[in-house]
Amino acid sequence: MSKADGGGPVPNSSGTRPPRLPMPEGACDSHIHVVDPAFLPPGTDAAPFRGMGPEDYKALQRRLGTQRAVVVQPKAFGTDNAGTLAAVAALGPGARGIAVLHPDATEAELRRLDAGGIRGLRFSVWKPADTVTTIDMIEPMAERIRAMGWHAQINMSADQIAGNASLLERLACPIVFDHLGRIPPPGGTGHPAFRVLERLLGRGDVWVKLSGAYLDSIEGGPDYPDMAEVARGLAHLAPERTVWGSDWPHVTERHKPDDAGLLDLLLDWLPDEAARRRVLRDNPAILYGFG
Repeated sequence: MSKADGGGPVPNSSGTRPPRLPMPEGACDSHIHVVDPAFLPPGTDAAPFRGMGPEDYKALQRRLGTQRAVVVQPKAFGTDNAGTLAAVAALGPGARGIAVLHPDATEAELRRLDAGGIRGLRFSVWKPADTVTTIDMIEPMAERIRAMGWHAQINMSADQIAGNASLLERLACPIVFDHLGRIPPPGGTGHPAFRVLERLLGRGDVWVKLSGAYLDSIEGGPDYPDMAEVARGLAHLAPERTVWGSDWPHVTERHKPDDAGLLDLLLDWLPDEAARRRVLRDNPAILYGFG
């Protein structure tokens, strides 16, 4: 087991204590964003992105005791993945990345990103007003990345998942669903999107992230009890294809959650130490190609 450093303040994370949950060696935080203002488009206000750089995240790693991380391209960077590539490089061999591209991306660009540690493309389409990609881009890009061993990372609302079930079922590449499938209470496991995920998770190359409980919770933190049913249900459907992510630096949240508390939710959601070890170490090692 790896150990946290005893805690302490970390930018964009509330609380200071380390998690109660011991970390297995090689534990992975499978969903973070890193925003170095040096890579923001010209004219972008950098103030909202303070404390979101690689060194800030390394402080969170020390607090949590995790050793690997997956850097997901933030919307602020659009389709310019230079900042995400730089973050992966800064975090070292224990890091991988997820990029954002449009269908006009060249094969040379895909190969360049692969060499830089990118292992998938994200389609965050749950909020059409500010999305960088659109739903109609998913299928053509999925076809292109299949041969590279990449996956399509999907951030849709539960209603979008239910409404686009046939599209998702056609995708030729592996799929990773963000943030508990964005399935809200009180519908929970009774929501039509849960049935879609149940079918997809049965095909063997579809994954889900136990992350972002605060995004759809009504009851709120620190324990987000109304999200536990969905989290336990998804983990039960695919114990070997479930990963955990902090979603640091919680760019959607004015009041930042406690990342140690988010990690400790696994003590409630997963039944035993072996299950937690799979989610934190073994499963992400397979999905992201860690040694």
